[in-house]
Amino acid sequence: MEHGDDVFNHTPTSVVTSLDPRDSLYRLSVMDNGTDPTVQQVTGDIMDWSDYVSVALKTSIMAIIILTSIGGNLLVIVSVARHPRLRVITNYFVVSLAFADMLVAIVAMTFNASKLISGKWIFGYFMCDVWNSSDVYFSTASILHLCCISVDRYYAIVKPLKYPVLVTKRLVAFLLLVTWVAPGIIAFVPIFYGWYTTDEYLAYRMAHPDDCDWVVNKVYVIVSSSISFWIPCTIMLFTYHAIFKEANRQEKQIHARISCGQQINYNRELAENQLRSSNGAANGSSSRTTLAPNDHHSTPSRDNRNIIKMKREHKAARTLGIIMGTFIVCWLPFFLWYVITTLCGEACNISSSVVAVLFWIGYFNSTLNPLIYAYFNRDFREAFKNTLQCAFCNLCRSPPSDLEALDARRPSLRYDDRTRSVYSETYLNHCDRRRSSQFGSSL
Repeated sequence: MEHGDDVFNHTPTSVVTSLDPRDSLYRLSVMDNGTDPTVQQVTGDIMDWSDYVSVALKTSIMAIIILTSIGGNLLVIVSVARHPRLRVITNYFVVSLAFADMLVAIVAMTFNASKLISGKWIFGYFMCDVWNSSDVYFSTASILHLCCISVDRYYAIVKPLKYPVLVTKRLVAFLLLVTWVAPGIIAFVPIFYGWYTTDEYLAYRMAHPDDCDWVVNKVYVIVSSSISFWIPCTIMLFTYHAIFKEANRQEKQIHARISCGQQINYNRELAENQLRSSNGAANGSSSRTTLAPNDHHSTPSRDNRNIIKMKREHKAARTLGIIMGTFIVCWLPFFLWYVITTLCGEACNISSSVVAVLFWIGYFNSTLNPLIYAYFNRDFREAFKNTLQCAFCNLCRSPPSDLEALDARRPSLRYDDRTRSVYSETYLNHCDRRRSSQFGSSL
């Protein structure tokens, strides 16, 4: 997707009257091809080394973003395929998200980069519609996947007892189907039928097939932006806010429990000292032998588990902050420009350079998603390491690393246990009550 400043006031390419950066890029491409001697003569007078450096710099930045996005998302897909430990329900969303982000890089980013480098659209009228519809489709699919992941984590963290019952393979398959079908409603159908733009711009495009700007009408901008961003963003804000509240609530409970345990230990030590001073050393030794086992049985192990749990929740809260902050930083500026400029009209137009930056900031979210949603998981890090060793160190003869062995090296719960209980004090209390009832019935 790309938006021009004023698509109805373009200067013919044979008459150079502006030093706009897009005109310079066009003259550079024409000069290299040798197809327009007039433009080549004018270009030779005004082009200098800074124009070449600018083109080379922009090309390098866009190439790095595209290759990193393709490589990172492909690494996620291959790692899950090679390691059975990662083939769990939650990672279905992650793999599908990686596939959508990889298509954003292959289709949307590459066509956008070619237009920025050459200064014009070189693929014809029909491919312009294909590019615009694919850009809307894959970008919307990526955002909807982020929304599904936020809902999945909401139920896993805030309502862990309902999570295994509600989030089944059938429900995940239905949600994935929706995330891939829904974007087509606002992408292919309205764009190929011309419903997305104005009649004036459609007539202009017929006369100028080398122009492929993104000009939409007011109805389409409201519907498309709501489905692509505003509704998913609202859902994500609600779910992550609920997750933060749950983490803070459990943190307070843990602090209160630890403080209570410390107070109990202090009272016991005080009572023990008083008993020792009143009854003598022999009675004090007897008190120590009777009180110490109960103290070690009831408090330290429970406190250590709570401390580990609290640290894990702090890390999860930081990760969620990075997820939400990155999503908003990448996509909010673009959709604000998208809605405001369309509803406001020509008075709110900004330069094409700023528009290009807004597009690529949104694209950059597809590059960051593999890092945020995969690298922060320790199982994924081990799988990435093993996959990269296989790719670059010729270690494919060895089988994929056994991620199950990691549980023996780290003091954390297994994935299934983390999904159900790691963030929920309710689940822990439920397990404690169940164990107590079973113990009482055995007696």
